[in-house]
Amino acid sequence: MSSADVSVHAMRLRRQVSAGQSNVTAMTVIADDYTGHVEPGTGARRTLPGASIVKVSVGSMDNNAYLITCTATGESLLVDAANDADTLIDVVRRYAPNVTLILTTHQHFDHWQALEALAAATGAPTAAHELDAEPLPVTPDRLVAGGDTIRVGDLSFDVIHLRGHTPGSVALALSGDATGGVTQLFTGDCLFPGGVGKTWQPGDFEQLLDDVASRVFDVYDDSTVVYPGHGDDTTLGAERPHLQEWQERGW
Repeated sequence: MSSADVSVHAMRLRRQVSAGQSNVTAMTVIADDYTGHVEPGTGARRTLPGASIVKVSVGSMDNNAYLITCTATGESLLVDAANDADTLIDVVRRYAPNVTLILTTHQHFDHWQALEALAAATGAPTAAHELDAEPLPVTPDRLVAGGDTIRVGDLSFDVIHLRGHTPGSVALALSGDATGGVTQLFTGDCLFPGGVGKTWQPGDFEQLLDDVASRVFDVYDDSTVVYPGHGDDTTLGAERPHLQEWQERGW
């Protein structure tokens, strides 16, 4: 699809979001019995005291896109407009019609294939880390760095810079009353059930494991829920006992 085609398609989608319409013939199934697992092409919604999280699996690589909505204000953050723009527009229309920011966790192609269409369709600004911004199809409106705070309605997300998978990968930690005191951690491709993300160059694995250990495991407690860029959720408590194992095996 050319840039012109994307722009025309996005304009149509934006009108549909505003009008409460969609050209998706079958609505994406969003379950309310959240388990942390979603089948490709489906999603699930977790309800917290002051927020909701909709997780949708999109694309051939089982990418997870997350819509986190502030219950009090209705404002939403979209984490990784990864693929299947029509599917994500349908979910936005039904569950999060007021997206106020789209954050891309890192530069890899499978995490931003729907970014241009979603940004145009929702009118929301986009954000990414400066070191991963250049490959993105949309120049970020906001550059984030480790230690920054992203506010969406009454929700406050801490930005965590995790080097190694890519130079500018970021995770987001949502804590406070809205979560019932349990941190919700969106890790992109830096932390999964069973290990950290893939690395390529000498020293990258050590850098990533060190960042994940010092900036995630040393900061947040075992109850923290981990929402990765692909596949099922986990908790820091489930993964913490394996840190030494990961270091010894080298991946």
